[in-house]
Amino acid sequence: MRNKLLMMMVLMVSAMLLLAGCGTSDKQASGSSDDNTFRVGLEAGYAPFNWTQNDDSNGAVKIKGSSEYASGYDVEIAKKVAEGLGKELVIVKTEWDGLVPALVSGKIDAIIAGMSPTADRKETVDFSDSYYKSNLVMVVKKGSKYEKASSIQDFKGAKVTAQLNTFHYSVIDQIEGVEKKTAMDNFPAMRVALESGVIDGYVSERPEAVSASTANDKFVMVEFKEGFKTSEEDTSIAVGLQKDSDLTEKINKILADIPEKERTSLMDNAIKNQPAAE
Repeated sequence: MRNKLLMMMVLMVSAMLLLAGCGTSDKQASGSSDDNTFRVGLEAGYAPFNWTQNDDSNGAVKIKGSSEYASGYDVEIAKKVAEGLGKELVIVKTEWDGLVPALVSGKIDAIIAGMSPTADRKETVDFSDSYYKSNLVMVVKKGSKYEKASSIQDFKGAKVTAQLNTFHYSVIDQIEGVEKKTAMDNFPAMRVALESGVIDGYVSERPEAVSASTANDKFVMVEFKEGFKTSEEDTSIAVGLQKDSDLTEKINKILADIPEKERTSLMDNAIKNQPAAE
């Protein structure tokens, strides 16, 4: 009898462990963290969408495992999403190329980093509805022959680049006779290259270009009458989530409740508050 009872107890414990294991797997697959936190990945180097600073001014959020803080438009959106989910926001500073792998592996719950929901990315991750839409422009040196350009074709023969692994880099091919330079890891590097004359210009979204020209009076933003041909998914920015995440629908509802006027105000404030060093 004791042996039978012991065997029954072993089977019951095994079943409980199996169920517990299944529960953990389901949580990870759905894209939800195990605790009450909302872990957001961003590079904290793409002002005015996101940047790194030394204090909590302007509503900045402390970066996990660091004494530094993250601020910017993406951080403000992340705060609203976390509040809507009833979770504590945790910012995980991650290099651009590492964002999707971090999401897929479960190290973060979402990407809120000025990321466009391109077809290639959709093969790996899901996206929320758009929380921002921006046009492509070029950043050049003030006084250069490209400052008055009205068409992208005015950059024929120019040395042009964009950020690595972004659609910004692919649209350079639309310029006939352009000297397409090697893609760069981040925008601070492109700004250095532009100021030193290594490149004549770089492709950017309008908010970043405003940021660049505000931070450095040697730079100017060029907007085009005849610009780059882009798709809606390229110029929209959305929250990246794990495939079949149970957060997608919830986040879409939260984003829908943020009025367009408030989104514009958040971006205007981000441009105003960005650090001059960015």
